[in-house]
Amino acid sequence: MIKRKKKKGVNRYTEPCTIEQYISMSAHKARRVIDQIRGRSYAETLMILELMPYRTCYQILKLVYSAAANGNNNMRLNEASLIISKVQVTEGKTVKKLKPRARGRGYPIKRPTSHITIVLKDLDA
Repeated sequence: MIKRKKKKGVNRYTEPCTIEQYISMSAHKARRVIDQIRGRSYAETLMILELMPYRTCYQILKLVYSAAANGNNNMRLNEASLIISKVQVTEGKTVKKLKPRARGRGYPIKRPTSHITIVLKDLDA
């Protein structure tokens, strides 16, 4: 019998979180934005994400909104007292396609995907 390690995950019942999978962006580009918001307050995070000029900011902004809504609706937490406690970006599967090129040849195109997990923490509790 093979023993499997238990995954260290997020306890969704004690802290608000949001997980989005297969986002069509590379993990490297998402980490560039994620590193700026880790450990910041909710209001400060929204301001940073709205002003940054990267395409990934919109996807991450939607995730932060969703995590705050989860905390507000499911756990009755005040959005003003939330901070970003844990943010994780992992690589997903790479979508591979062929683009037609000259003389009937196919040119491979690789579209990277990523998975983003955002966990919030309440300062009042």
